Amino acid sequence: MELFVADTYEAMSKQAAEDVLQLMQPAEKALICPASGDSPAGLYKELVQLVKTKQVNISDWSFVGLDEWAGMNGVDEGSCRFHLNNQLFNPLEIKSEKICFFDGRASDLQFQCNQVEDFIAAHQGIDVAIVGLGLNGHVGMNEPGTSASLRSHVTDIDPLTQKTGQKYFKEPRSLTQGITLGLANLMETKHVILLVSGRHKADIVKQILEGEISEALPASLLRNHQNLKVYLDKEAAALLHL
Repeated sequence: MELFVADTYEAMSKQAAEDVLQLMQPAEKALICPASGDSPAGLYKELVQLVKTKQVNISDWSFVGLDEWAGMNGVDEGSCRFHLNNQLFNPLEIKSEKICFFDGRASDLQFQCNQVEDFIAAHQGIDVAIVGLGLNGHVGMNEPGTSASLRSHVTDIDPLTQKTGQKYFKEPRSLTQGITLGLANLMETKHVILLVSGRHKADIVKQILEGEISEALPASLLRNHQNLKVYLDKEAAALLHL
């Protein structure tokens, strides 16, 4: 595990974006898995700027979604796809055929899982996964107690996640289920980028980085990944023994 702690959220995001660009460049037909959320948003802003100012060719990049709320897709304001469209896909002018994303509005969610698995296999795996951290230790929508052996699956959402997830919506929404890549998918990626910001995440950061590795805190399992990079601002790192 590599740990990078920055004084500010902006500095954390800039370093992470530069590192993602470096990791993606050598890959042929590279596949990147971006998470939505507050912590990765700054990375996407920096990445878009880097790609445009340095005129980086990303025409071979493909994208696979990490997760989505059941009952939602990109037409729903506040959905995972909605945020990534605004922060990443639209600014980079990514063609639709380069994106494979869970459609939570689909009638057959298991078929959505199968499509995502096929897309990943067709690209010989995910090169870089960008993930955040939930207050209960979840990663993606792999909630506490999720089996490490699971791949793409439909999941029940933990009550804490249901509560905190409301911040993405203007009106209260039912967030009882989601569809997500599994922990097994994440452990198979070539590189995992974990970003966490804010003092409110300091306690869970300490637990997942310095506590017991357990399915009770799914993000702690990422410490077993051979290429994990963790990016924190000083507020999120406040309780670590550095």
